[in-house]
Amino acid sequence: MNEESPNPDAAARRTQSPQSVTRVIRILEALCAAARPLTLAELSRTLATPKSSLAALLRGLADEDCVVQAEGAWRWGAGAFGLGSALAEARRQLQSSDLLRDGLRRLAARSGETVLFAVGDQEDAMLTYVDIIESRNSVRFAAGFGDRRPLYPTAGGRALLATWPEEALQAYLRGIQPERFAERTDTDPAVIARAVAEARASGVAQTVDQAGDGVTGSASVIRDASGAVIGVLVVAAPSSRSQDRLAELAAMVRDEAEAISRSLGYRAGEKT
Repeated sequence: MNEESPNPDAAARRTQSPQSVTRVIRILEALCAAARPLTLAELSRTLATPKSSLAALLRGLADEDCVVQAEGAWRWGAGAFGLGSALAEARRQLQSSDLLRDGLRRLAARSGETVLFAVGDQEDAMLTYVDIIESRNSVRFAAGFGDRRPLYPTAGGRALLATWPEEALQAYLRGIQPERFAERTDTDPAVIARAVAEARASGVAQTVDQAGDGVTGSASVIRDASGAVIGVLVVAAPSSRSQDRLAELAAMVRDEAEAISRSLGYRAGEKT
């Protein structure tokens, strides 16, 4: 069947499917991110979705005044701006700290390990733990609220360093005098630089027996709607329990950090 010659009944069924809900959201996000109205063909290419499927959804959105067609292109309508205002007010009422805490709880439940949120101080080159959910395991990583750690030996610190401008990172590496917190602590700035580069490329930093003997950390940064880094999400666990699940823990913390960032309004690629 030709996708460019839509069957009305089939289009109606598609608009009622869960996939259609996702597509409606993607349409609104695409129109929001675009610097100008988009044609049906442009939306189809951007969203990798047949024009026939999008046409039915756009008609439904137009009926609710969420999109408007003018000169063959689509843009946000008054209804979408009203919805955006309502969502912004809802987010204001649901404080960012609540969204962060919800994310920490989800990650603690999924991982079974201690989860922390830390903020960085570029001037002092330290991070501070400001929220903690401890694992229920009898053997677990424990840290206190307000505890501070250097950046270079911690997963959270390396994740933060990976977001620094290159000039600031190089100045940091030239100025540090690393000390050993464990037998395996990296004290060579070149080795630390490679670890930070890996974290920058993958979106997650991991350390094994670096900030302390027998401690494994996995960390990924959290961003707000402007794209600014507001802190770092960390999963910390005994190394004896973590070595067979390093990839799993890395994926968990990266996915949850992305989910929290999204709940705070961040959209990758749209903000800097």
